Amino acid sequence: MPLKAPRGFIEETDPRVSQIGHAAPPWLVNYADLMTELVCFFIILYALSAALNKNIVGAAQKLKKMMQQDKMHGSVSIDKDGLKITLDEQGQVAFFKSGSADTTAQMQALLAKIAPTLKGLAAHHDILVEGYTDNQPIHNEYYDSNWELSTSRATSVLRLLVDQYGFPPQHMGAIGYGQYRPVVPNDTPAHKAMNRRVVFLVKSGEAAPLPPPVPPQAANTAATPASAPAAQSGAPAATPAGAQLPQAASP
Repeated sequence: MPLKAPRGFIEETDPRVSQIGHAAPPWLVNYADLMTELVCFFIILYALSAALNKNIVGAAQKLKKMMQQDKMHGSVSIDKDGLKITLDEQGQVAFFKSGSADTTAQMQALLAKIAPTLKGLAAHHDILVEGYTDNQPIHNEYYDSNWELSTSRATSVLRLLVDQYGFPPQHMGAIGYGQYRPVVPNDTPAHKAMNRRVVFLVKSGEAAPLPPPVPPQAANTAATPASAPAAQSGAPAATPAGAQLPQAASP
């Protein structure tokens, strides 16, 4: 006896029946489109997080105007990572002594101009100093490669910002990329000068708050002993309860 089809049964040959798996409900199409749009929306917000920060935008505009007025070689840009200030050695300007991490007077003069603006951001954002070199090989008693040289140069700039301009060291970092991230090919002296650069990356995210300063008196005050030794004060030492004092010897 053949089985009777249940009420409301649809034949498999009916076009309303999905050929693979179960038929999706009609609302699922609109729901999937909504989820896709939300993902795109949050990706755009993440990419523009630095651009939406008023402090970073204001600093970028100020630095761009300063670089144009003083004819400083470099660029200022904002991307998903944060604010990037690039200074390169175009023209006759040298940031460091040849084969060394010692900054020149030109580099120190540039830092004096941009440091006040960067310091205003250092209180709430982490700042990374990046060092880059050209592809000229180096091997001396101090550096075995351009990696060590670029890292040492970035650290030298960081130390100037911290020691001379009071940048918070908790929000500072240094890194060296050597010759491996050129902006142009190292085929001419002018291009090599563009690749010898220092980049300041102000991260878009809020940095951890700085710890409160320790009062000088609290840091320098030593613990005072509760009582002075009896030998120094001249007073007899206290005798524990139940103990007997030794008898004096007869003359």
